[in-house]
Amino acid sequence: MREDDPVRFVLREARLIDEKRFDEWYELFTEDAFYWVPLAPGQTDPLAHNSLAYEDKLLLKLRIERLKQPTAYSQKPASRCLHVMQTPEIERSGDARGEVVTRTPFIYTETRGDESQRYAAVAWHTLARSDAGLRIRLKRVDILNADAALPAIQLFL
Repeated sequence: MREDDPVRFVLREARLIDEKRFDEWYELFTEDAFYWVPLAPGQTDPLAHNSLAYEDKLLLKLRIERLKQPTAYSQKPASRCLHVMQTPEIERSGDARGEVVTRTPFIYTETRGDESQRYAAVAWHTLARSDAGLRIRLKRVDILNADAALPAIQLFL
């Protein structure tokens, strides 16, 4: 489905994750895309500092394929998640590259069996326009307490 409205695009992206429609979610990314979860508040460079996640499109694909494997120990029982989001705000639009940047505060809950984790975070989407509609060039997720000792996040924020 072609989507040109940045707000609807961001909401749909979260829904695809919640519904474990990872192959469709993967197709929302540009070929040069990155998915970044910084380790520290205010982190400005994913290469000069450690991150909770800094994955290009190939690494995203590998993680999706791992989640699909019936032998994936970390997915017995399978993880489930839910995003509760505020309305995405457009932070920047119409620059020379035609990118749109959105900011979306949200609460993310991930469960597996009797265990549950909850995170407050802000998602920053840098969206590029293409013939297929909007695509994610960068998704950055700033977890409120990213510098705390956190358990492994199995799915995607």
